Amino acid sequence: MKEQIESLLFDYHWMKKEVERLQRILYGYSTPMKSWGVAQYGIDAAMPNGSKGKSQIELEEMDVREERLYKRLKKFEDIVFAIEMAADLLEEEKQTVIYDCLLDGMSYRSIANHVGMSRNQVKKTKDTILNHLSQKSHFVQLLKIEKSAV
Repeated sequence: MKEQIESLLFDYHWMKKEVERLQRILYGYSTPMKSWGVAQYGIDAAMPNGSKGKSQIELEEMDVREERLYKRLKKFEDIVFAIEMAADLLEEEKQTVIYDCLLDGMSYRSIANHVGMSRNQVKKTKDTILNHLSQKSHFVQLLKIEKSAV
């Protein structure tokens, strides 16, 4: 499980770009991640809204390529969402900063300079983060969606 999480962290950057690309192809625009499942309050909650996704009729009318792209989009959205939610499961602020730097694709050397640690300390902290996340049942549950895909 630890190796899977490490692989997902490494692949996060391109997966997020792929989600944006697929959203532009399928919807004509990119949807901000904060609106992927956020509840609405007040007048926004009372008013009827159109679906942000495809309706059942639209799904049935998709051609083969669009259908394949749509399935890939949903898979990558689930993975990206799980990876970004994992930051909330970390207990120490330094771990969160290192985790975010890893997601940004920063090298150990640049993270070490940024946080004021040695590269070995950054590697140890990364291992601690991976161990911590692999033991968190909530994060593992989020990854169950994706487990068969990777």
